[in-house]
Amino acid sequence: MFLAWCGRAGVKLNPKVRLSREGAVAGYGMLAAEELEAGEVVVSVPRSVLLSQHTSPIRESLQSQSGWVPLLLALLYEYTASNSQWQPYFSLWQDFRSLDHPMFWPEEERTRLLQGTGIPEAVDKDLANIHLEYSSIILPFMESHPNIFDPKLHTLELYKQLVAFVMAYSFQEPLEEEDEDEKGPNPPMMVPVADILNHVANHNANLEYAPQCLRMVTTQPIGKGQEIFNTYGQMANWQLLHMYGFAEPYPGNTNDTADIQMVTVRKAALQRAKSEAQQQLVSEQWDFLCQLEMVGEEGAFVLGWDEVLTEEELSMTLKVLCMSEEEFKEYKEQDGWEDDSEEEENSTLSNEALSKLKTPCKKLLYDSVLLTLESYGSDLKAEQDLLNNKEAYEKLSRREQQALHVRYGQKRILHQLLELVR
Repeated sequence: MFLAWCGRAGVKLNPKVRLSREGAVAGYGMLAAEELEAGEVVVSVPRSVLLSQHTSPIRESLQSQSGWVPLLLALLYEYTASNSQWQPYFSLWQDFRSLDHPMFWPEEERTRLLQGTGIPEAVDKDLANIHLEYSSIILPFMESHPNIFDPKLHTLELYKQLVAFVMAYSFQEPLEEEDEDEKGPNPPMMVPVADILNHVANHNANLEYAPQCLRMVTTQPIGKGQEIFNTYGQMANWQLLHMYGFAEPYPGNTNDTADIQMVTVRKAALQRAKSEAQQQLVSEQWDFLCQLEMVGEEGAFVLGWDEVLTEEELSMTLKVLCMSEEEFKEYKEQDGWEDDSEEEENSTLSNEALSKLKTPCKKLLYDSVLLTLESYGSDLKAEQDLLNNKEAYEKLSRREQQALHVRYGQKRILHQLLELVR
């Protein structure tokens, strides 16, 4: 039914590929039925098939809305309209039960499996936003368009499922370079067939945007029987699980990251302060860093496998928090601008640079990592043992496995940092 609809709608599927559940890493996937060269178009999707706020029959009603809301309203309508031209597309997701984002997990399970990863906090924000958006924007909009919407049918639960659907499967067309400064990002849209491709960091295809259509193009040769993977961008495992409902097993995700909460570094600095005067100095140094917009109560320092991704913020924070009272006084008088150019050039916090930090900075970073590791509910060795024991790993639920991949990758990065600054 879906493939027949694709044919009628003008979607061109390369005869050398097939869509299948078998052989795909998750759900549906696209596999090479024959060998493919680099640069081959595996699917071409005309813009008329895209589902967006601009293609839905109710588009005139959606003009007053912004962000994701117009697409979500279009989806609420199209998903429940028996005459929608996208019904065959929706047949692939008949009840959205395949969506297993942490937002659908019971709170107890989410906390138990994902404590310390940053996901429970992100989900809490999402759920609060979804409830607020539904009650303050969606419901009033539906009530003012009773000929299109019925709150008994278009419920909060369906809205939540559609938010997860858009999170996991929508695409946003990149802005033209000349528009980047003036316009906000393009609104999301659903791209049938292209959204069937799964993601890995080391992908072998990507989506190209042309005036009449969108094309998925191979970026390297692909052998017969191999899966064709798109990229969702440089995503850490916690972002993949939070937004897409899966994580990549170690060591597959070369884009994985771990966070050290900024306030954790402040806590480590305060713990190190021996006297009230030293604690007062740390508080003043922190306030100064806040004024420079280097730190904030909710921010995090982001660590990759090879370098710190928030290098300027972490460099400055370590430097200021490790100053004596005299050094800090002098630095403040210069408004933090006394950096010489040589230091500027060497601000990249690669693994090598981390290992060469001054001893007080190393100690502060080391203590901050230890505090961060305490925020997890389990240690690295227990997770290593689980991953090495195939029988025990296979007894875990899917959620337990995905959460394990997130925790393990983050802890590996944190332990690597411990070794560098030991």
